[in-house]
Amino acid sequence: MSDIYDVIIIGSGPAGLSAAVYAARGGLRFIVLEGAYASGGQILNTHEVDNYLGLYNMNGFDMGMKFYEHARNLGAEIINKDVTSLNIEDKIKEVLCSDGTIYHGKNIILATGALAIKLGVEGEETFKGRGVSYCASCDGNFFRDKVTAVVGGGDTALADAVYLARICKKVYVIHRRDAFRGAKSLSDRLFENENVEVLWDTVVEEINGEEKVESLTVRNVKMEMQGTLKVDGIFIAIGTRPLSKLLDGKVLMDEQGYILAGENCATNVPGVFVAGDVRKKPFRQIITAASDGANAINSVISSKLDK
Repeated sequence: MSDIYDVIIIGSGPAGLSAAVYAARGGLRFIVLEGAYASGGQILNTHEVDNYLGLYNMNGFDMGMKFYEHARNLGAEIINKDVTSLNIEDKIKEVLCSDGTIYHGKNIILATGALAIKLGVEGEETFKGRGVSYCASCDGNFFRDKVTAVVGGGDTALADAVYLARICKKVYVIHRRDAFRGAKSLSDRLFENENVEVLWDTVVEEINGEEKVESLTVRNVKMEMQGTLKVDGIFIAIGTRPLSKLLDGKVLMDEQGYILAGENCATNVPGVFVAGDVRKKPFRQIITAASDGANAINSVISSKLDK
C-alpha cells in the first residue's frame, strides 16, 4: 500500500483551503486534491467580495489566490487531479483519481461545494458579476437604492427578495407559476413591502445590457406576451446542486443531495467529513465554508486524540 495520509482533502475552495491551513498548523500529514486548473472554488469567478471579514472590496480571484497562497506557504501539497471514486468502507480510505492513482488516508474531507442552477438564457454568462448574481446576501449591497429582480418562487428566492426589499428602491419577483412554493410566512413578509412587485406566470428570456445589466426580456407564459423590464441587477434563486456524487449512497444525504453533518462536519461514516457548501446547512457563504474547514480538521484531530 502507498503512503497513508492522516487526511485527504478533496476540493480546494474556501472550505478545502481552510482545512489545509488548519491541517498544516495541526501537524497532520495530508494532501489536497483539486480537479480544476486553479484553487479557490467559485469565488474565482466572483467580480467582487464585500462581506468577508477584513478582506472587503476585493476581487474574488484575488481572494481565492490569497487563500491558496496561505495554504501553500504553510506547506500544503495541492495536487491537480480529478477524483473519480471513493472507498470509505474500511478504516483506511481509498481515493481513486482519473489517471489511475490511488491515495490512501485515515480520514477524508469532502469539500467539493455546490453549483447554482442557472437559467440558461442569453446574457447570463456575459453579465455574471456585472449585474447577474446567485447570492443576495453576498452581492445585494452593491445594488443599494437600485432596481433589482429575483427569479424563483422557493424559500431562497422569497428570503432574497425580502432582504433586497430593505435596501433596494424596487424589487421584482419573477416566478413562472401563479403561486409560490416557499413558506407562507416568507410570502407574507414579502407582501408587506410596498417596493416589491410580483410578476406571476413569467419567465426571463434574455438578460440585456452593454457593460452591465440594464434590462430583462420577460414573457408571460399564459398570455404569451413579451416585454422589457429595466433593472440594475438580477438575482437567480432557482436552486443549487451539491457536488456530492462521490459520496452518493455511501453517507446520509437529504433529498437534494446535500450531505448530512453537524457543526463538527462528521458524517455518519467514521473518518469521513464534509465541509463547505456541499454540507446541509441554512447559510452558505465564504466565511461559513472556511469555518467548516477548520471544524472538520478539529474533528479529525479530536478523533486521533480519542484513540
